[in-house]
Amino acid sequence: MADARVLRIFYHRQLLERARAGGHNYTNRIDAALRSRGWRVELCLDSDAARVASLARAGRSLFHMAPPLGARSLTTRLAYWYPFWRIEASAKRWEWDVAQARFDPDAVDPEAAARFRTRRRGQHLKGVQATGDAVFVPLQGRLQEARSFQTMSPLAMLEQTLAHTGPRRVVATLHPNETYSPAERAALEDLAARHPRLQVSDAPADRVLGESGLVVTQNSSVALLAYLLDLPVILFGQIDFHHIALNVAELGVAGAFARAADHRPDSARYLFWFFRMNALDAAAEDAEAQILSRFADHGWTF
Repeated sequence: MADARVLRIFYHRQLLERARAGGHNYTNRIDAALRSRGWRVELCLDSDAARVASLARAGRSLFHMAPPLGARSLTTRLAYWYPFWRIEASAKRWEWDVAQARFDPDAVDPEAAARFRTRRRGQHLKGVQATGDAVFVPLQGRLQEARSFQTMSPLAMLEQTLAHTGPRRVVATLHPNETYSPAERAALEDLAARHPRLQVSDAPADRVLGESGLVVTQNSSVALLAYLLDLPVILFGQIDFHHIALNVAELGVAGAFARAADHRPDSARYLFWFFRMNALDAAAEDAEAQILSRFADHGWTF
């Protein structure tokens, strides 16, 4: 009889090799958690075919950044900043449990939150202070396409930003891991030619943040860095870290920009709530207990 007490984790090749060598702490903590319950972990090379084939095999599956297939599979991915991870029933981040949860700042210890933010500022921003007034627009992929989770295309978002920010300098950056077509680059160059205050920059995000007073994005994780600096964020797309942003889907374009000047949520408490209270901490002493509890949230007991 096939062994049903096995969890198969599907990773891309580079991460798989690292995990098999014992150099991936999160995987090690999952392995320790399941071994404590008499289960074993099997590390597998990810592919569409391998995930589909897992449906016919005994046991359960954990897919890295890929949609689950049925009740015996879940998805996992880094929650932006190491060592925080999530285990979810959907690969769409705006459908995650934390995205649906209500943020209550009064439920967060302000001193612990302040310490967390200070540490994270040192790790991610290395002394950067937001002292400028520029509008930072970190672009992602598919510049001319409005996807299902977006209120409009990224280029349309950039045009709306220019229309609602008066004389302020607007700095747009391209994502370093995206490939842009000649048509996309031409459209962006045309927009910059028509709007002299639009600067298309290849500067790193932390440097641009230091010059900025507002961040506008579809759902780039640069927003989390903006929260570290207490900068207001306008979101044109759905995402899990939406709670303290100004959301165009709710407020409309004009409404979101109108509120930006006075928008100062408690970002320190939010970041603590988002990461420390609502993500798996793979470096914590009780990481194994956190992992088992999170599996139980999805109805998986071991």
